[in-house]
Amino acid sequence: MRLRTRLKLGERDTGRTSSPFGFYSEESIVQSSSEAHLLHKPVFIAFLLSFAAGWVFLILRIETSKSPPWVEGVVLLCAVATLLVGLARRLPVQNVCMSAISIAAISSLAISTGARTGIPFGAFIYTDRIGGLVFGTLPWPVPLLWIVAILSSRGVARLILRPWRKANFYGFWVIGLTVLLALAVDLSTEPYASAWKRYWIWRTPASVLDWYGAPWANFLGWGVTVLAILVLTTPWLINKQPLKQPADYHPLIIWFLFNLYLVTANASHGYSWAVGLGAATTMGATALAIRGGRW
Repeated sequence: MRLRTRLKLGERDTGRTSSPFGFYSEESIVQSSSEAHLLHKPVFIAFLLSFAAGWVFLILRIETSKSPPWVEGVVLLCAVATLLVGLARRLPVQNVCMSAISIAAISSLAISTGARTGIPFGAFIYTDRIGGLVFGTLPWPVPLLWIVAILSSRGVARLILRPWRKANFYGFWVIGLTVLLALAVDLSTEPYASAWKRYWIWRTPASVLDWYGAPWANFLGWGVTVLAILVLTTPWLINKQPLKQPADYHPLIIWFLFNLYLVTANASHGYSWAVGLGAATTMGATALAIRGGRW
């Protein structure tokens, strides 16, 4: 009952909207860490530089090394850093840390279980191309991918649903849309990471319907795991102070660029279905988010 009340009431926010490229306006009266405000721009610039370098390497097909994928790792680290610093501008630092730790811990447990048993994603194995494995089953970049996918998707969902932020069950709609947006990231990730890079290999029977090698059970497992993570972490991500909050476009930019990277990678290898779905989802969600943020 407490979680339901928080989801219905705690997510609501009002106030003026900032520019899509200015993030928060100077008039924002949100209680947050002063250090986070100071770190926000340099950390975000570091992410943009790492993304630009990775994207250029991708377009030029520069193979830096077979193992580990250090370019993608740097981009993921910078993406996680800028997302967490961005959240810390409007939430207590301990809330941000607890949400990130919870996402990493739950996703790591699901990944390790899946690598050993095939549940809940289906049978697969990680290769040495993804880098070192923690405890022999957990690649260190994968929990970072989950943090980026979930937190950025949640930010986009909040923008899309901003016009209905005062409606009952708004928080539940945010959770549901976040799951769908995170699944869109996974749908674009599989062709790139599995079919091309071979970071992991699916052991999908020929008789099972698959998406570039990934069984459809993988996406069901992803959705259920993301839903469980959101149910547990949402109370940490709600700003319980009744203060005005402008729209935050920062997660949208991270989500958009991350998907742009994946769409570009899939296009370079002729994965037409992945390109079409990824491009349509990215452009559609981005347009709806910008429209919602201006509400």
